[in-house]
Amino acid sequence: MVRRLRPVGLDFLEVAPVRLVFAAETAAPPEAVYGALADDVAGWAQWFRAVTLARPTQGGAGREIKLLGGVRFQETIMAADPGRRYAYRVDTTNAPAVQALLEEWLLTPHGAGTQVRWTFAADGPAPFRLGLPLARPALGRSFRQAVRTLDARLGTRRTAGP
Repeated sequence: MVRRLRPVGLDFLEVAPVRLVFAAETAAPPEAVYGALADDVAGWAQWFRAVTLARPTQGGAGREIKLLGGVRFQETIMAADPGRRYAYRVDTTNAPAVQALLEEWLLTPHGAGTQVRWTFAADGPAPFRLGLPLARPALGRSFRQAVRTLDARLGTRRTAGP
């Protein structure tokens, strides 16, 4: 059953009852990482293993995401700052218990590459708020694997000819 979530603003990143933050480094420059996040939405399924389908909606102002296991999201892009930041809010989902969800990808130059910081901000009933931190290790592994795969994908693009 698809449910509408509580709409939240970017300030939710700081005040959400559950905030999971992960960081990883990539050799790719921030502009390339941002391009993969924001401009090549369909490409997410190529580098983020949990994503089986990603497509832009609403003329690029939203996204449709499907994950392994059948979870689906309809999202609104909340921040699109080229080379710096990409954030989106989940508007509807078939995932149980979640009441609000906002994710942010913050890109910081690090040497010739990028430090990628992913913030997963969520709210739900007490069992959800208590249980979500237990998923931290699995979410962290998934994020780090995705960044490694993205880095390899972007590296291939940088070395490939025209």
